[in-house]
Amino acid sequence: QVQLVESGGGLVQAGGSLRLSCAASGRTFSSYHMGWFRQAPGKAREFVAAISRNGGITYYADSAKGRFTISRDNGKNTVYLQMNSLKPEDMAVYYCAASGAIMSRTRSDYAYWGQGTQVTVSS
Repeated sequence: QVQLVESGGGLVQAGGSLRLSCAASGRTFSSYHMGWFRQAPGKAREFVAAISRNGGITYYADSAKGRFTISRDNGKNTVYLQMNSLKPEDMAVYYCAASGAIMSRTRSDYAYWGQGTQVTVSS
């Protein structure tokens, strides 16, 4: 089992940047594929990015390609989401998630979730 805690959210102007962090408990962080999802008010939670256990493979939603970068530091049990050129439509609660099985874009494949961190983008 792994516990996840996100941080780094906040208020930023359109065009600005934020880096989200997700710290994981436990000694087996490197055995999990990690993902970032987001949920805006009144909308379903959607996939943003994912990274493989060793960081060698990454997936991105089309909305994130070219602007967001997912990375991980297994020595620090942390996964990051660098978000650049933020837009008002990026405003949401961002969640990190862990999958012990497969690397996926599908929410239901992730067994463990953090509590989320709010990202607000002003226009």
